[in-house]
Amino acid sequence: MTRTLYLFCSAAPPVFDVAHVIEDAQSRGWDVCLGLTPTAARWVQESLDGLAALTGNPVRWQYKLPGEPDVWPAADAVLFAPATFNSVNAWALGLTDRFTVGVAAEALGKGTPVVAMPCTNAALAAHPQFEQSLAVLRGAGAELLYGEGGFLPGPAGPDAPPHFPWQVALDAVDRTGTASA
Repeated sequence: MTRTLYLFCSAAPPVFDVAHVIEDAQSRGWDVCLGLTPTAARWVQESLDGLAALTGNPVRWQYKLPGEPDVWPAADAVLFAPATFNSVNAWALGLTDRFTVGVAAEALGKGTPVVAMPCTNAALAAHPQFEQSLAVLRGAGAELLYGEGGFLPGPAGPDAPPHFPWQVALDAVDRTGTASA
């Protein structure tokens, strides 16, 4: 039985590992549909065709136009990682002008299992809205892998976190996907 995973990525350095993450998810039995924020799509634009070929599904970063067919199968689970400070706050506030944020918000309302791993630095994480946004998303049913056992923010300045725990994120998706199957 094939399960469909919507993998949503914001523009943070771990997005450059997305091909390996897709391959890992596929080896776990997931059919992966990749959605990107517009900035993340720009960051990996040279790889978009290869990522579509790898997943067997079009890579999306924009909403479809009215009347256009849905090109992805329905999701069995959503993984939003890396989810930047901006994406987390927009999602919690219901600001759905970006495809990934809108579909993630809708998934919560549909009862689709949603796992997210924020990726931000400690300076942004100290902003009071961030903690409120995490609480809102947890309250809505999202599993947030942030803090001990998930992503731990580092200091502001470095271009990339030293380690983004993709395996932890995929393990969490596997657990939620199994629970919903």
